[in-house]
Amino acid sequence: MSTSGPSRSDVLAAVRDGWSIAIRAGSKPHRFIRIWAVVVEGRVFVRSWSLEPRSWYRTLLVEPTGVVRLGRKELPFRAARARGEALKTAVDRAYLRKYARPSEAHYARDLCERRSRATTTELILDVGSAARKGPYRAPRARAARA
Repeated sequence: MSTSGPSRSDVLAAVRDGWSIAIRAGSKPHRFIRIWAVVVEGRVFVRSWSLEPRSWYRTLLVEPTGVVRLGRKELPFRAARARGEALKTAVDRAYLRKYARPSEAHYARDLCERRSRATTTELILDVGSAARKGPYRAPRARAARA
């Protein structure tokens, strides 16, 4: 792993192996919140479980930019609505596989229902910007399942 910044594969591994990511949607000052994310076909996808009026998802509909925090690095992103049933089905499978623990499975199934599935969003990360900001430290990996 490079000390100048994370590679694309480092970032994808951190999202794939981590339990959640921290996200700040839009450009207005706001706290980071934790959300579940999956990697499919080398791309990062998220879904909204709650469609509250002031949610990160609703913010991205108006202003499709933000910042993801992975470990100690912040990576800007652009959000894009995911299209296509085959892709959404692959995202379903990724959520169900990653969040299969008994305490998670109910929420993972909810994220695969029509309402949440319609919120499938790709986060297009600007990995190059993190390289310009100093050394990268990967977040701790998710504990191994028993």
